[in-house]
Amino acid sequence: MKIVIVGCTHAGTAAAAQILQNHPEAELTIYERNDNISFLSCGIYLYLGGKVNRLEDMFYSSPEALTKLGATVKTKHNVLKIDAENKTLQVADMETGDVFDDTYDKLIMTTGSSVKVPPIFGIDESKVLLCKNYDQAREIYKTAKDNQRIAIVGAGYIGTELSESYANTNHEVTLFQSHDQILNHYISKDMSDRAVTLLKEHGVNVKLNHRVSAFTGNDKGELVIETNQGDFIADLAIVGTGFVPVTELLRGQVEMDKHGAIVINDYVQTSDPDIYAAGDPCVQNFNPTGEAAYTPLATNAVRQGALAGINIFGNLQRYMGTQATSAMQLFDHTLATTGLTYDIAKLSHVPVERVVFEGNWRPAYMETTDPLTIELTYNPENRKILGAQLWSPHEIAQSANALSIAIQNGNTIDDLAFVDMLFSPNFDDPFNYLNVVGQMAVAQERENGRDNPRITAIGNWEEQHQD
Repeated sequence: MKIVIVGCTHAGTAAAAQILQNHPEAELTIYERNDNISFLSCGIYLYLGGKVNRLEDMFYSSPEALTKLGATVKTKHNVLKIDAENKTLQVADMETGDVFDDTYDKLIMTTGSSVKVPPIFGIDESKVLLCKNYDQAREIYKTAKDNQRIAIVGAGYIGTELSESYANTNHEVTLFQSHDQILNHYISKDMSDRAVTLLKEHGVNVKLNHRVSAFTGNDKGELVIETNQGDFIADLAIVGTGFVPVTELLRGQVEMDKHGAIVINDYVQTSDPDIYAAGDPCVQNFNPTGEAAYTPLATNAVRQGALAGINIFGNLQRYMGTQATSAMQLFDHTLATTGLTYDIAKLSHVPVERVVFEGNWRPAYMETTDPLTIELTYNPENRKILGAQLWSPHEIAQSANALSIAIQNGNTIDDLAFVDMLFSPNFDDPFNYLNVVGQMAVAQERENGRDNPRITAIGNWEEQHQD
């Protein structure tokens, strides 16, 4: 079988490794526009903040490693055209300019995403940078050393993490967000308020409800950032306003959603049975709603890529979907999230209620402990867990993973209230805090006159069968 992979960051690297591990006899060719593969863009802020000393450590594979496993790896090669009907590709060697054709039996599209470039006047200014790939990260690092006043446009994960990095390196940081909260796709307004307070305590000037409309210059050579609430001055601006799927090569040849993301089935197969797709070019099945959603996360890319490498040899293993589980270390706090927030559930017309746990992660009688906040969302009609957000100075990210599994498996608040979890005063109370927040949800439903129907049914049966 002749297999071609187009694009080789997370999903492409995972697909190639899976193919070469299980089917070393396969003829595998990889085309990648950059001169590198497998770059962890989520580690850029660690490098900029001095937590990682070498940007090169953000690569977990290399063209040489995949070549050694048996692949033909062609970096600095740009695929110009794909003809799905005839299973051909047109490719340009970016160094020599030569253009040639290639063929495939099975194609894996792992072309990733690009930074969403908002329609802002002057965004092509030399002092305005984008942040996603290795070359952009090097440019940001080099430029930021000579610029004290840094403006970050967009307060998603990248923007928020970059703000922390620059604050930790004694830069003057202004974070612009067009919404009334940060991380609005991931956390509630209350959780955002906590994070914003922490950012401000560390010197970040957070500007909510500030929509950037233009980048211009002044007579002093400074960068002027024009917003709906006035102008601001900076030495450098970094734009991180989200991502868009890179799917132009297959437009009109496979099914896509309205945003241009490739639609895949449970086996990461597109509407063309000989083309598979994985990672940022694709939609994912978002389990809390059961609907397709665009969720560009490295975790999704790695899993889907590996599954593409398995399923091109026959639909063998289903993709389980995602809860968009993620976490960040923000100064001395951990923020972790999974599934739906209350507001997003409302917008998605999903029945939703929530409870908020405020306590400690382990008993107060221990020598030390830390406060912990958990916001849990659930569907009151079927009692299934929809999502959660956790915030604490303690490292509680793995609890988000536990709740992600609960959502994946369709567990209810009743399950969470009594699921088996370890107890030791070193780690938690006799009822783990996840048990407690589940019990809070059960109690809230009882107070609202919506007791667990199974318990009610058992109670009714016992009443009817008393002597």
